[in-house]
Amino acid sequence: MQTSSFTLRYKTPHGFDDLMMTSDGEVLTGLSFIGSRKLKAREYYCAQVQLPVFQECCRWLDIYFGGHEPGFLPPYRLDGATDFRLEVSRLMLEIPFGKTATYGDLAAKIACRRGMSKMSAQAIGGAVGWNPLCIIIPCHRVVGAQGKMTGYGGGLHNKIALLAHEHRL
Repeated sequence: MQTSSFTLRYKTPHGFDDLMMTSDGEVLTGLSFIGSRKLKAREYYCAQVQLPVFQECCRWLDIYFGGHEPGFLPPYRLDGATDFRLEVSRLMLEIPFGKTATYGDLAAKIACRRGMSKMSAQAIGGAVGWNPLCIIIPCHRVVGAQGKMTGYGGGLHNKIALLAHEHRL
């Protein structure tokens, strides 16, 4: 049986759950912590193979976990992304390594760009939570008001560890 979905497990450093990447064979379509609600919602029965896009993603992750901003993105596609989700994803990519932004910050930016007086931080939260490419699209850098740690689909312990990793370096 031929499958159009491929996976590869990435062994993370101590203090993080391992990651599972998914691809259609050409581009990265998912990156989630093992045990995350996102991964549980995906099909587990995919072919485990080493693809060029997985090699590129592993290189990106090696640089990131080595304490550096990778400076590139592996080729990816955001399947099922609405225009709003794409806009929020682009804003998350603008959050610098080692910095955070609040849901309210992102809502204010989108409201300003759209000429609106305000935007719902909850709507931003839904788009941030939808993100299928954790770490690469840095949803872990989005926090609640006054820096409050809020839910994270990959597990709050991973979010805290990612932020500590970035702030320490």
